[in-house]
Amino acid sequence: MEEAILWTLLIFLARMTDVAMGTMRTILIIRGRRGIAATSAFFEMLIWVLAVSRVLTQLDQWHYIISFALGFASGNFLGSYIEEKIAMGYSFAYVVPRSRQSNLAEILRQQGFGVTVIKGEGLKGTEFVYNVVLKRKDTHRFLKTLQANDKRAFYTIMD
Repeated sequence: MEEAILWTLLIFLARMTDVAMGTMRTILIIRGRRGIAATSAFFEMLIWVLAVSRVLTQLDQWHYIISFALGFASGNFLGSYIEEKIAMGYSFAYVVPRSRQSNLAEILRQQGFGVTVIKGEGLKGTEFVYNVVLKRKDTHRFLKTLQANDKRAFYTIMD
């Protein structure tokens, strides 16, 4: 009985680990970090083979199957959580300030964000569009600065 509990836990942890690693590997590939991604893939598949072999050789152990599936679901959650905390790379934001007398561009620059102001024509005449470059990990700080200085600004953020 103790052995079955131990294997159930190991299958869950192995699956959670390999799926989280897979999430990170995908992001690393997208970010151009192929070498690290390939190394991660090796260990990811090693863990997966060990977990799946235990489940497939003992299909009568329903708790192994359940722990395998729960590990998969938990690994997706964990991988996305880790990625959110690491937040590699940059984002690009378009901001249309609502305040005509706004010094928002200068405030954002003082906060370390790259801002290019473009003059455009909107429905109600001349509008300014701020193109802002920011590190993904600074997204919350950017939004907090935006909220504190122009609550009604329209913005969109892209990776």
